Amino acid sequence: MNATLRNTLAVTAVAFSAQAFADVTFYEREEFQGRSFTTAQQVRNFERFGFNDRASSAVVIGDRWEICEDARYSGRCVVLRPGRYPSLAAMGLNDRVSSVRGVSRTARIDNSRYAPMPAAEIAVAAQITFFEREGFQGQNFTTDRQVGNFERFGFNDRASSAVVIGDRWEVCENARFGGRCVVLRPGRYPSLAAMGLNDRISSVRDVSRNAQIDDRRYAPPPAAAYDNRRRNNERVYEANVTSARAVMGTPEQRCWIEPQQVPQERSGLNVPGAVVGAVIGGILGHQVGSGRGNDVATVGGAVAGGAVGANVGRGQQTQTQDVQRCENVSSQARPDYWDVSYNFRGQEHRIQMTTRPGNTVTVNEQGEPRS
Repeated sequence: MNATLRNTLAVTAVAFSAQAFADVTFYEREEFQGRSFTTAQQVRNFERFGFNDRASSAVVIGDRWEICEDARYSGRCVVLRPGRYPSLAAMGLNDRVSSVRGVSRTARIDNSRYAPMPAAEIAVAAQITFFEREGFQGQNFTTDRQVGNFERFGFNDRASSAVVIGDRWEVCENARFGGRCVVLRPGRYPSLAAMGLNDRISSVRDVSRNAQIDDRRYAPPPAAAYDNRRRNNERVYEANVTSARAVMGTPEQRCWIEPQQVPQERSGLNVPGAVVGAVIGGILGHQVGSGRGNDVATVGGAVAGGAVGANVGRGQQTQTQDVQRCENVSSQARPDYWDVSYNFRGQEHRIQMTTRPGNTVTVNEQGEPRS
């Protein structure tokens, strides 16, 4: 993977909370100047944060947000797409915003409710990157325009995961957008198997922002993908990394079938055997520990000894049968991601990265990661 693409995919979420997948930042003056207020959750009344009727510009990350001039999402409301809004005056909401809430990714919004297109959305083209293995591994192929046949790029029927940035894309199993097609929203798709397209994609094209798409055509909602590409003429800085923690994947259960000799009982429980076993076990257990601890060990030994002793004297006939065995296997190959903290202008930020960071990360004036 080349360095530019790796950096593009590195940041999967950015917010003042590591769990946030989207946030919006308001500034008290135009062009992102003055005091700011960031939230990753709905806010019914800006009065609580001392920011009522003070916002003059905004930056939206991840998903769409609805801003309203009155508390509790009333009065005139406008939907903001991800991007940079250097002035809220263009939508008649300068110093008038009192509440904000996130918009569901599946919600259909009438075009008349949207604010004018943000600067970042105009300056930054949409793109989609395919990977030959799940989890964004292996060789990759990136495009910002439609491709009628993946054969031209040596990537036909090879895609197993994908990252979508900017806008929606339609992927199809046959060349020239034929066969079964699925629409991907912006985000991270660690496996295309969930939509039945693993190693089956042959063409792709972007979807017009104004196109109305039936819900049945969408792939399952993806994890958030943050677009950290540098905007036009944007000044960048280096922020010091303060911590980097590898987050390993959860253990997976591995199961298999194996033959096993299973004893067949010819009579009931051997009571004398159980008693003898309990006594022997009690003696062995009593040798472990001292003081009050050896009382606990004695009881444990007696129970274990009783279980062993209970098998003494049973019939010895056995038969072979298939038995399922399972074990938990921890993920040792590589971290799922790196949980990274960095300091910029005295404020701590947290991001998640697919690769281990260096001593610094590149950010813009607002402390947002950039490649």
